[in-house]
Amino acid sequence: MEVALIIFALMVLFTFLGLGVYATVKVVGAAKRGVDRTLTQARRTVEDTTLKAKSLGQVGVPGALAQLRLDLRTSLRATQQALHDGAKADASLKESIALFERLSAHGRELDDELKRLEQDPDRKRIADRLPDLRERTAKITQAADSLRWAARDRARRFAEDDLSVLAAQIEVESGALRDWSRGSVDDLTAAAAVWDAAQAQGEGQGHAQARPAALNPAAPATPYPWEKARRPESTT
Repeated sequence: MEVALIIFALMVLFTFLGLGVYATVKVVGAAKRGVDRTLTQARRTVEDTTLKAKSLGQVGVPGALAQLRLDLRTSLRATQQALHDGAKADASLKESIALFERLSAHGRELDDELKRLEQDPDRKRIADRLPDLRERTAKITQAADSLRWAARDRARRFAEDDLSVLAAQIEVESGALRDWSRGSVDDLTAAAAVWDAAQAQGEGQGHAQARPAALNPAAPATPYPWEKARRPESTT
């Protein structure tokens, strides 16, 4: 019996140790992913700021390459954000995301090429290639923009359709409420007529029983909780 208890205690101990190790690994992994995301975002911010400075502060080939990279990155990033946000409410956008991933591969390849050309000292050869680089950048950004605006138009259309259905339902409900209100007014009118008739009958009986009531005064009525107590009459 003691051996069984020891084995059970050891199993419980190892279970808790395993859970502790698992929780620690999960926490460390989540922290690492958070740090990686922060570093990635910081690196992107620095790169974007550098590209903006180059596109505005440099002329010729360096400024043109920086502007192409900036246009490419801005378009792809905005499209990625729009598609992933839209997919949370519209599962059909997953196919669009798959197409965007293929487009992103071309975008990364072009961005890497433009980045290498920034370090190339042969400016004349790069200048000769600029028309082709601009055309490739335009194809990718136009495709990305088309996906992004199509997703936004789809989301807006769904919102408009939902609003139209909701407005129609509210109109129906409003009509029903108005009918209910008229019925309530009629009920209140009928109740008021019954009350007036009862009051008139009570007044007639009160006149008939006034002399007995005077001989046998009724006990004082019990006050309501919100009424103040009457002051006792002075005997002086």
